Amino acid sequence: QEYLEFRKERSQMLLSRRNQLLLEFSFWNEPLSREGPNIYELRTYKLKPGTMIEWGNNWARAIKYRQENQEAVGGFFSQIGELYVVHHLWAYKDLQSREETRNAAWRKRGWDENVYYTVPLIRNMESRIMIPLKISPLQ
Repeated sequence: QEYLEFRKERSQMLLSRRNQLLLEFSFWNEPLSREGPNIYELRTYKLKPGTMIEWGNNWARAIKYRQENQEAVGGFFSQIGELYVVHHLWAYKDLQSREETRNAAWRKRGWDENVYYTVPLIRNMESRIMIPLKISPLQ
């Protein structure tokens, strides 16, 4: 009964909702519990149809440039729902460390090549900064 009341109240606040079934890229780290405090960046890429394999092949080579500070949390792609959607989840101590880590990637030989080959595959991209709830295993 309590849950039904919650759903009724929630429905009055929601403007829209959508679901996706995601699969993890095999070359990405498995998301593990983290001690905080951290902030998380969820980068969402909507790719051009037919480009998922090319995207995955490029990122399989490029992920090494972004794992030195253990910032790579997870990489996923849609299987059900809107297709050709990729989500990358990154962890940083704060916005300053985010900037430093991203700038450091640009100084690595080969990172620019990954960007060169993957940017043309993107139709749209979005970045969101998130702060974990106390109950989250990702702190």
